[in-house]
Amino acid sequence: MDKGISSASSQISVHVPGASYTIRIEEGLIGRAGVAMGTLTQRRKIFILADETVWQLWGKALLNGLKPLEPDVIRIPSGERHKRLSTVEKILEQLAALGAERSSLLLAFGGGVTGDMGGFAASIYLRGIDCVQIPTTMLAMVDSSIGGKTGANLEIGKNLVGTFYQPKMVLCDPLVLRTLPERELRAGLFEAVKTAVIGDPALFEFLQVARVSVMGGNPAALRHVIHACAGFKGRIVSQDEKEGDLRRVLNFGHTVGHAIEAATGYKRFLHGEAVGWGMLAATKLAVDEKLLTESAARRISALITSYGPVPSLGRISMEAIERSLGVDKKVRDGKIHFVLPRCIGEVVVVGGIPAIKAIHALESVMVTAPFETVQPPPRGSKKVTSATGAKQRKRTGK
Repeated sequence: MDKGISSASSQISVHVPGASYTIRIEEGLIGRAGVAMGTLTQRRKIFILADETVWQLWGKALLNGLKPLEPDVIRIPSGERHKRLSTVEKILEQLAALGAERSSLLLAFGGGVTGDMGGFAASIYLRGIDCVQIPTTMLAMVDSSIGGKTGANLEIGKNLVGTFYQPKMVLCDPLVLRTLPERELRAGLFEAVKTAVIGDPALFEFLQVARVSVMGGNPAALRHVIHACAGFKGRIVSQDEKEGDLRRVLNFGHTVGHAIEAATGYKRFLHGEAVGWGMLAATKLAVDEKLLTESAARRISALITSYGPVPSLGRISMEAIERSLGVDKKVRDGKIHFVLPRCIGEVVVVGGIPAIKAIHALESVMVTAPFETVQPPPRGSKKVTSATGAKQRKRTGK
């Protein structure tokens, strides 16, 4: 798994055909973003895309970090429900009105929604301008900012429109997570759990033993998780940029998760929360298909639910979920493909399983109300020793 990627301290290099870029993970990067990007910012117009919430919290810090550059700022509404082609069109219109050129650079500053739409807009404006991802949520740092997937949602399904368009750089500053709501942190951590299940048993163990520290927002614990996930995804993307085969394993929990988001109008669940439900359903489906032992399933499900609570599925329409499963972007030759665990650290992509079996697995999980008894510890509640043996600090800024 070391092919195509190298890491040194806080930097991870990703190599795909025709493109190479660095993921930098350092506290305080926002305050020195201009220096970190180096020659990428020279002799070109700079544009920042940010949602209103992120800009209010961190916009001034980014502008200070970019001095003496004077970028133009494009703001968009916050939330998954705005991840639509209509929003992308508004971004493109503003780029044109502000005089963006083919040599311009777009900085996608925000969570997964901003990063996906920013990358998409960059990939199609003037047939492609450069983009740098500056993620501000846990989910974006561990997953969506890496790998070049961009896009927007349609009413019938998630991410059905988009491109593969690699960023020129990814800048992850864990300090911005200080202002991340607890629910958003948990949602992002489900993507970390996903990484652990599909290919990182050491991370799986860390997420178990260091749960209090991770959920409490301990900076050292979060850095460890971000670096592990970014490194893993970088290795996958370096070997399979456009999801021809290997990269499909990253969709563990996403087939059902995306269907849940679409069936609830992208309003009830954060993306990571829907993936949490999706991973539970996929784990149950793996047991039903005789791919996973009951004991391994219990361990996987226990880790997933320990990072709750998550909103209930309530009276969700199974018919709506089934419709969304049928148009999922991972459907091939008319067959739905599911990523199912075989053990902790290994998954397999299985096609041809009828949607009704996935529905039954989800219904079986719902009956147990898995998230209802889980209460996360207050942020910053305890300290633990990280996997590297370094004593972790109390949360910065508290």
